[in-house]
Amino acid sequence: MTLPVQSSLTPFLRTLELRSRLTEDERRAILALPFHPIHVAANQDFIRQGDVATHSCFVLEGFVGTFGQNKRGDRQITSVFVKGDMVDLMTVVVPECVWSAQALIATTILQVPHSALRQAAADFPGIAEAFWRECVINSALLNEWVMNVGRRDARSRLAHLFCEIACRSGYQPAGAPFTFPFPITQFQLADMLGLTPVHVNRTLKGLRDDRVVDLAHRAVQILNWDRLAQVGEFDATYLQLRGGGSACQTPSAAEQTQMWVLQ
Repeated sequence: MTLPVQSSLTPFLRTLELRSRLTEDERRAILALPFHPIHVAANQDFIRQGDVATHSCFVLEGFVGTFGQNKRGDRQITSVFVKGDMVDLMTVVVPECVWSAQALIATTILQVPHSALRQAAADFPGIAEAFWRECVINSALLNEWVMNVGRRDARSRLAHLFCEIACRSGYQPAGAPFTFPFPITQFQLADMLGLTPVHVNRTLKGLRDDRVVDLAHRAVQILNWDRLAQVGEFDATYLQLRGGGSACQTPSAAEQTQMWVLQ
C-alpha cells in the first residue's frame, strides 16, 4: 500500500532545503511527486551497473551503499546514502547506471519516475537548480571519499567517516557527547574504508580507548567532537550544509524532534 505522500516525501524536501531555498509552490510540487515504495532486505542489491533506469530511488528508511566490483567479485563501497537522500538522481539525465547499489540494512525505497522529476524541474526552475545542486554535492562526496581512502591512514579514515555521517544525519556536532544511529557491521565499514575487518576493529578500539568515539548497539557515540574532527582532518565545507566550516549547523529543537531514526 502506498505510504502517505506528506510523511513519505518530507525527508527528501528537508534534505533539499539544507542547501536550496524553495518557494511554497516548489515545496508542494516536491511533496506531490508520485512514487512507488519497495522494501529491500539487508545486503540485497536493487540497482545493478548497466541497468537503464526509468525512476530514481529515494531513501525513506535505512542505509544504502553504492559500490564497484571487480571480476573476482571483490566490492568497494564508494558512497552511502541515508534517510532523505536520492541515491541516483543523476539518472534523470543519464539513465544508464554506472554503479550498483545495495541496502546495507533493511531499507524502504521510494521509486520516483523520471518523467515526474523532469516535469517538476521544467515547471519550477528552483527545483531544477536544487536537483542540480544535489548532483554536484554527490560528486563532492565521491571526491572526498577517494581522498579519504587514498591519502589518509586508517584512524583518520574512520574518524572522517563518522564526522561526515553525523553531519549528514542532522545531529549536533559540538558540545556534549551525542549519539546517532549507525547500524553498520565492521565488515561493511571495512568495505567503505578499504581496510580489513581486523584493521577496522583495531582502529575503532584505539579511538574508543582514547575516549574519542564509541560504536555499540547499532549507534555511534561521539565523545569528543573536536578531537574526532582533528583526527579525521574533517572540514564540512564540501557538504554545503547551513553553517559550513569544520562544524555543521545545529538543528533547532523542532528539527531535533524530527531526526531520522533507523528501525
